[in-house]
Amino acid sequence: MKKIILYILFMTPQILFSQIEIGSQPESGKISFPVYDGTRVCDIYYDPQDDELVKKISAIFVQDIERVTDKTGNLVTDEKQMNGNVVFIGTINRNRIIDKLIDSKQLDVTPILSQWERYIVKALDNPFPGVNKALVIAGSDRRGTAYGVFSISDAMGISPWYWWADVPVLKSRSVFLKNDDYISKAPSVKYRGIFINDEDWGMKPWASKLMDPSLNDIGPRTYAKVCELLLRLKANYLWPAMHECTGAFNKYEENKLVADSFGIVMGSAHCEPLLFNNATEWDTKTMGEWNYKTNKAGILAQLEKRVKSNAPFENVYTLGLRGLHDAGMIGDFTQQEKVINLQNAIQDQRNILKKHIDAPIESVPQVLIPYKEVMELYEKGVQVPDDVTLVWPDDNYGYIKRLSTPEEQKRSGRFGVYYHVSYLGEPHNYLWMSTTPPALIYGEMSKAYRTGADRLWVVNVGDIKGCEYSTNLFLDMAWNIEQYNYETVHKHPAQWYARMFGSRYLDDFQEIWDTFYHLAFIRKPEYMGWGFEWNSRQAGTEVLVDTDFSFFYYREAEKRLKSYEQLVDKTTQILAEIDRDLKPSFFQLVYYPVKAAALMNKKMLTAQKNRLYAEQGRAKTKTLADSTKLYFDRLQELTDHYNSMLDGKWNGMMSLKQGWFSSVHKMPPVERIKLKNEPIFGIYVEGDEPDKYCPKPFAALPAFNSYAPETYYIDVVNKGGQILNWSAVPSEDWVILSQSSGETKDEQRIFVSVDWEKRPVGEYVFGEILFISGNKNEKVFISTFKPANVKKEDLKGLFVEQNGYISIPAADFHRKRDNREVELIVIDGLGIENKSIQFGDPLKRLLNPRASIDIDVEYDFYVFQSGTVKVYTYALPVFPLNPLEKASYALTVDKGLVFKPDIAAGEYSDTWKQNVLRNYTVSKSELYLPAPGKHTLKISGITQGMVIQKIVIDTGGLKDSYTGPESTFVE
Repeated sequence: MKKIILYILFMTPQILFSQIEIGSQPESGKISFPVYDGTRVCDIYYDPQDDELVKKISAIFVQDIERVTDKTGNLVTDEKQMNGNVVFIGTINRNRIIDKLIDSKQLDVTPILSQWERYIVKALDNPFPGVNKALVIAGSDRRGTAYGVFSISDAMGISPWYWWADVPVLKSRSVFLKNDDYISKAPSVKYRGIFINDEDWGMKPWASKLMDPSLNDIGPRTYAKVCELLLRLKANYLWPAMHECTGAFNKYEENKLVADSFGIVMGSAHCEPLLFNNATEWDTKTMGEWNYKTNKAGILAQLEKRVKSNAPFENVYTLGLRGLHDAGMIGDFTQQEKVINLQNAIQDQRNILKKHIDAPIESVPQVLIPYKEVMELYEKGVQVPDDVTLVWPDDNYGYIKRLSTPEEQKRSGRFGVYYHVSYLGEPHNYLWMSTTPPALIYGEMSKAYRTGADRLWVVNVGDIKGCEYSTNLFLDMAWNIEQYNYETVHKHPAQWYARMFGSRYLDDFQEIWDTFYHLAFIRKPEYMGWGFEWNSRQAGTEVLVDTDFSFFYYREAEKRLKSYEQLVDKTTQILAEIDRDLKPSFFQLVYYPVKAAALMNKKMLTAQKNRLYAEQGRAKTKTLADSTKLYFDRLQELTDHYNSMLDGKWNGMMSLKQGWFSSVHKMPPVERIKLKNEPIFGIYVEGDEPDKYCPKPFAALPAFNSYAPETYYIDVVNKGGQILNWSAVPSEDWVILSQSSGETKDEQRIFVSVDWEKRPVGEYVFGEILFISGNKNEKVFISTFKPANVKKEDLKGLFVEQNGYISIPAADFHRKRDNREVELIVIDGLGIENKSIQFGDPLKRLLNPRASIDIDVEYDFYVFQSGTVKVYTYALPVFPLNPLEKASYALTVDKGLVFKPDIAAGEYSDTWKQNVLRNYTVSKSELYLPAPGKHTLKISGITQGMVIQKIVIDTGGLKDSYTGPESTFVE
């Protein structure tokens, strides 16, 4: 039992838990309830007159206790059968025993009475004759009761993911509840749920084979597992799978019975009015066209049929009118006609609800989701009844398109959010694994919550598998958003994984997930093919091309690959160390996403390097082609292992092909060249991209600077089929080589540095290195720079020009100016540099960049030349808060001109497409520096909530790369 305490109580941060505490022995001075005292398991009592959910949860709780103790308790419904220690599970006013305890003043339920989904847990001594100790789990409603039961299961060590991710249950020889009592909080968001979507490549083939084979479909056995997971995560709401490959949820009568037995509220996606799946249930041949103007009666007949059959159950009804599946409204209409059609459809759908639901229409949960083209129609004047909840969508890539204005916030129906951590669509799918940074999810969802989005949150989780952590985080925040801020959410992934796999790995998990999300934020693994999907000129299929990660400048591609290698090494080490029973879940939740993402990056970047080497005629071309194939094969083997482990439990769930137009899962194009049977000498130097059309007369390394000592490399390259002998002779003794001769089959990397003690005095001093191989010579030019009138000590603590650029991570400011009203926030775990700054509160007023009381940050930098420079500012591509707001910031150097870039980009514009794939929008400003020396760059907030990631100043030497150079700060 010491092991369970270690995992659950002492070594795991409080943010992950309810406040229910479990121990191995009674708590001194408290009423500790023995769930299992080492001899006997307590009885579990529920009232047969209670809701079906309570009966189901009571039976599951008996199973949970057995999972922990290997002992089975008695499930009783007759008061006469109770004896010893008893758990009373029930809903207030639905359980005779609990009501007796309330009437006798032994149980006070006043704090939760008539409230939404709350519960009380209380331990009592001798409440009835024959009952020594009682544990009361009383819910304000049926789901409140269920959440109370599962909070104890969770504290006993049963992860909500015990089935969906095979997280082992920690065994115990005795289990005591340590709390005297506990009262749950009210949930932050009323309806909290998930959308199973794009199931064609995972959940559908898996469920058809292993869960509901008699249906060859996603059916009631699958949905039973989904609903149980939702309840254990304190969720209550579900949009079911709805693609054409899958039978509609309501095609199988048992599906809705299963959902109701778990207390799950059913809804439907933005394109499914009144729970009707027009993707599969609408038959154009027999029902006519899905056109509201020409076939209104036919459409309404089907919607009425659905409402009539489903009205007895708990639902949230989606209103609206789109085309079939995820298409725009069908018909050749003007915008105004579309507005009228949508307006009429909403009213007609409400009339159907009035007809078949015996309740005031204002009390029937209804939502309108202004998704894609519907947002434009809403902005054009669609009037939505005040009691209907407006559910704002993100842009499918994690950035919420707009939130409610102050006037809209007066609506009685309030607001919700439809968010994505998985998506199929333009410009590119990301369905394989969830890589949305927790800080981004928190930032967008907290902003939404504070503008009134507290009625409904739903997140698109694809097949669930691959999105486990993101699902958990999203639903945790929906239950209790107040427990999160940017600091806690940055630590949350490590804490979540440490709970399952051991707190001794907490620091390792912090490093692993910090790096994993950072690398994927820069570029998701699904995007490493670098092409666009959903491109009509290519029939939608992505054409794999070179990435923008540079193999020439800033060691960008190499550093990315090295980061992934280090990530895999650490993850592999933990996999080898952990207990055997933890390995399957660790493989699914940690090892597979880390290793698979690394292999995808290695595959695509190695193929890119192969094509580059083939163009240059290098001998290593074949080796890189072979390595690419190896990474391709290993990725397939890794995925096959995922599907085959645990006797094939997840067979069919994990697929490398994700989406109809996917190409990134394929073997990328590689080239092989024929080599001459002799050594052929060549050299390539860092920072000097060859021009195949106009070869340069000599090679030159980037300039060495005395204030920021660097090491640069030269690759000695063999372009032939025999061993190459070479030697290198520097012209000066201050030029240091890591190797001065060698034999190479393909290539050797020589590192060059400068001995500044030996280097002659002078601002600019030059040298060269002569490479000799047989009768061929090549020279590499060396330039060094030591400012004549500037000492290194003078530059310490500044961002200093280096090889024609200055690079500044936004969070590394020299000074900030904020106040209680307008605060500057540093966000860990978000941005190109894995840290960003946010200017103020996104919900508050616009700022004046010229005002003395507003917010700004300052960066001191040093240049060695004067003139016009280009300033590139990388910002998070957020949308304006609402149509009344901007998305802008201001920057200036010294006291010069103020530039105010506006980062807003319309959805589906070319700029937006680039922004969401790279997670930044970059603005260029041209500023004038009148003299060399120290200057100050100031960035001020105009739109509060703007997030700045990085600034790069180009003084004439900036090279092409994907994320720009690393910081030029002088220590």
